[in-house]
Amino acid sequence: MSLPEAFVVAAGRVVTCDPSRATASDVLGVIDGGAVFVEKGRIVHVGPRAEVVARAGGAPLVIDEPSLLLTPGLCDAHTHAAWVGSRHDEYALRMAGADYEAIAKQGGGIKASRRALRRASREAIATELDARLRRMASLGVTTVEVKSGYGLDVENERKQLEAIAQVGSREGLPRIVPTYLGLHAVPEESAHDVDAFVAEATRAIGDFAREGLMRFVDAYVERSAFSVEQARLFGRAALDAGIGVRLHVGQFADIGGGRLAAELGAKSVDHLEHVSEEDLAALARAGTRAILLPVASLTLRQAPPPVASLRRHGIPMVVASDANPGTAPTESLPLALALAVIAYGLSPEEALLGATREAAISLDLEGRAGVLAPAYDADLVVWDLPHERALVQPWGVAKARHVIARGQSI
Repeated sequence: MSLPEAFVVAAGRVVTCDPSRATASDVLGVIDGGAVFVEKGRIVHVGPRAEVVARAGGAPLVIDEPSLLLTPGLCDAHTHAAWVGSRHDEYALRMAGADYEAIAKQGGGIKASRRALRRASREAIATELDARLRRMASLGVTTVEVKSGYGLDVENERKQLEAIAQVGSREGLPRIVPTYLGLHAVPEESAHDVDAFVAEATRAIGDFAREGLMRFVDAYVERSAFSVEQARLFGRAALDAGIGVRLHVGQFADIGGGRLAAELGAKSVDHLEHVSEEDLAALARAGTRAILLPVASLTLRQAPPPVASLRRHGIPMVVASDANPGTAPTESLPLALALAVIAYGLSPEEALLGATREAAISLDLEGRAGVLAPAYDADLVVWDLPHERALVQPWGVAKARHVIARGQSI
């Protein structure tokens, strides 16, 4: 569907996720019988249908769905979507009881994806990512954080980041937020000197930043991956280069990654199946968001993160797909939302805010994405659903009827 420069979209329920509209009984700021006026890719006005139509000055009502749901476009704030190849045999082993860390030690896991990525051209990686993002868009996603991390050396990390940038420049796709996951796993040839590997990955930050290949860095802070000291060196170099920090923390063990994230002012800590109360208090003071990845914890048969403690400390929660070929072989953020409610005990409202407003803030997109309000980018989805609570049911099919990103249908 081609959209004009100015238009109106109306629906039976408009979920704004706008804190200025939220109340204690309506944290999502819902407008019954509402509409959104869009002009030049930005939202101009949001309100009751008649009011918006009157304000629109004759702009056409291009979508009018009085029985359906309108929300902000979903933001998937943690993905490894630029992968190639398949790890289906490894998945079957894991489902039969094989251990994640044992599979990695035997050359599987991230290292298997590394071998596939090194064999692939930049164009092949871009082709896979483009197709994957189009499928994500069909599920209502208008913003996707995409990490590198399968190159495991500077040359191949660059190839992956360049493929991400290549796709990010294309129209008709979700917005991409690129992340350099320079500390994901240690390649075999560097096992004898991990500190040298960290130093090389850290030196690349300056070049990648100058070339505009990333908005964030990320590191896997874990007993089987990188230490707090190694991640601190990497994170400080990013901050010195004006790049934001995200961290994988506490997936299998608590080694102090939460405290480090707070120290670095990280925008997010991701996984958090193992984290101390002390670290949670530090993260709350730092304003860091917790990204929950229920698909991965489901496939790994892990206990949920401490959601009650996150609530008690006032740490905003984000829900993401963790799309990757091993532990979260999915492209569906709506599936992750359903699992966050089923397995983690989030309310439907918490889950939806975690894939819209809170996810956007974690990606430094506050004021641009995740909310239906004036001056925000026109990222919105009309769902073939009557109510926002229906969105977190495990449909297993695409329920998005119209997906608009920055004022254009995707």
